[in-house]
Amino acid sequence: MIEITSEICILESELSFEFVRSGGPGGQKVNKTSSAVVLRFDVRNSPSLPEEVKKRLVVICGKRVNREGILVIHARQHRSPVRNRESAVNRLVGLIKKASEIPVKRKPTKPSLTSEKDRLAEKKKRGFLKKSRNYRPVKEDYE
Repeated sequence: MIEITSEICILESELSFEFVRSGGPGGQKVNKTSSAVVLRFDVRNSPSLPEEVKKRLVVICGKRVNREGILVIHARQHRSPVRNRESAVNRLVGLIKKASEIPVKRKPTKPSLTSEKDRLAEKKKRGFLKKSRNYRPVKEDYE
């Protein structure tokens, strides 16, 4: 059992691991060993997650969740399959923790009267400064 928060725990039986060959550096050994890990977690059918957490998790993960509602995490940064497995599980736990946080709704506010007056006064000052740079001589100035 993997504990995510005090209320949310997922069973290890809900996770599916597949070990695949990893690209990148490592010499000849990289072509023989399957050290990369593909973790699959069925978000939609998970009995461990509340519905609102499932919805937020799908939004947070984006393209990592396929049409069937399965979250796919690839871990290949380590040479050891055990460390890659731990890394994938840690990433899953982090994503679920982020999804379990209830987002704070923004309270719409409006600027204070003083700040509005200050902003308009600054705009007038700036406009006057720009207008004063545009000096065009009139015929009377040449005579």
